[in-house]
Amino acid sequence: MTPESAGMNKLFDQAELECLRALLDAIIPADDFPSAWEAGVGDYLQRQLAGDLAKALPDYRAWLAQLTAEARAQYGRGFAQLRLSERTGLLRRIEADEVQTQWAIAPGGFFREIVEACAEGYYSDPGNGGNRDGIAWRMVGFEVTA
Repeated sequence: MTPESAGMNKLFDQAELECLRALLDAIIPADDFPSAWEAGVGDYLQRQLAGDLAKALPDYRAWLAQLTAEARAQYGRGFAQLRLSERTGLLRRIEADEVQTQWAIAPGGFFREIVEACAEGYYSDPGNGGNRDGIAWRMVGFEVTA
C-alpha cells in the first residue's frame, strides 16, 4: 500500500479492503507481472471512489458485503479467505448471476463494472493512481517517449 492509499483507506474498513484486494487479485492475478493490487489498482479505484465516483461508493461497499456473504454461503468462509481457484469459480458463477444468496445489486452486472474498473486501473496512466511504475505498459511493450 502506498502512502497515498493509506489516507484513502477511510473509504473501506479492514474487512472490505481485504475483500477488495482478493477480488482485484482474482481478476488480475500475479504471473510474470504484478497482480492488480500490487500494480496499484486498489489505489486507482479508491482515488476514483473518493472523487468522481463518490456516489458509487455505497454500491461498492454493499457489493463487497454481498460477495462475502455469497462466499460464506458457498464455501463457509469469506471471499478473502478463499483460494484463488475458489475465488475464480465463485466469480464465474456471480458473473452468470448464479448465486445462492439475495443480492440487492445485480451480481453479474456489478461484477462487470468492477472488472472494467480493474482493467482501467491496471492499464491507465500511472498519474491516475494505478499502473504503478508503468508496469502494465512495459508488459505490453508500450514505451513513453515524451
